[in-house]
Amino acid sequence: MKFWIVGFSFLMISAAFAQGQSGAASPAAGTPLPIQITAKQGIEWRQSDQEVIATGSAQAVRGEVTVRADQLIAHYRKKATTAADPAATGPAKPAAASDPESVLNNGNSEIYEIEAVGNVHISTPTDNAYGDHAVYNMDNAVLVLTGTHLKLTTLHDVITARDAIEYYSVKREAIARGKALIVADDGRSITADTLIGYLAPPPPSGKPVPATTAKSNNTPDMLGQAGKLQKVDAIGHVVIHTPTQTATGDSGVYLPGPDMARLGGNVHIISGPNQLSGSDALVNMKTGVATLLAAPGGQVAGTVTPNSAPAINK
Repeated sequence: MKFWIVGFSFLMISAAFAQGQSGAASPAAGTPLPIQITAKQGIEWRQSDQEVIATGSAQAVRGEVTVRADQLIAHYRKKATTAADPAATGPAKPAAASDPESVLNNGNSEIYEIEAVGNVHISTPTDNAYGDHAVYNMDNAVLVLTGTHLKLTTLHDVITARDAIEYYSVKREAIARGKALIVADDGRSITADTLIGYLAPPPPSGKPVPATTAKSNNTPDMLGQAGKLQKVDAIGHVVIHTPTQTATGDSGVYLPGPDMARLGGNVHIISGPNQLSGSDALVNMKTGVATLLAAPGGQVAGTVTPNSAPAINK
């Protein structure tokens, strides 16, 4: 089960667009990729508010990451310079008044927040995120996607949530809130009130990318550089579906490495006509086999139909 891809996707979408960490090479070493902006109704530069607003089927492209929305708002500020910064030693390079887009690519300015409003669609060559509103705060490295019909799709998984999908770059956490659901392409799924994914640090710079993550043009796939998801915490009304079983509990932990999940609190396992209940359960996500555990001094209980061959261990 490839639930770890969801965490990869959020890392790629947030970091690649806002920080210019695309899989494609930068124009020059240490030079951020430029942002290309288009809009049907126009691009407005509000100098007093230090905003660039694109309205009407707005689109911003940076490397391989594209953000589309009814309106895009880039909040910028004057870039702090140091003696070692080339911008501090040379003459200022003000953007042309007729070209607000150049503000975002000017060495004397820096974007600190990007906001997408209405029919938001964030895409990469392999992944898509949808919502009504998205905000990426670059100071805190936090991306928050909200609205109705929240969805993130990858090559193998679909994640949906009712309230918000968030990514915290510094803490390397991805969070889906409110009826959070991850469905793999093989039909297995995990749902809960809240799902929290914890990603491992990316591999050291210069470490070879596995061949399986390389694209046909030999450009490294960012999913292979983002760092694997180490653990998923499932909180509240947890339900795990496999092709043969349904397991429920108050909370759960999923470990992608061994592909195992543990449920705790009011656990119930249903396999066809068979139903068992206990305090804890281990679920092998590869085989679909669940092992039900009793609390200290307690016992497991349930109903088993003869000749039904349940895949349940006690």
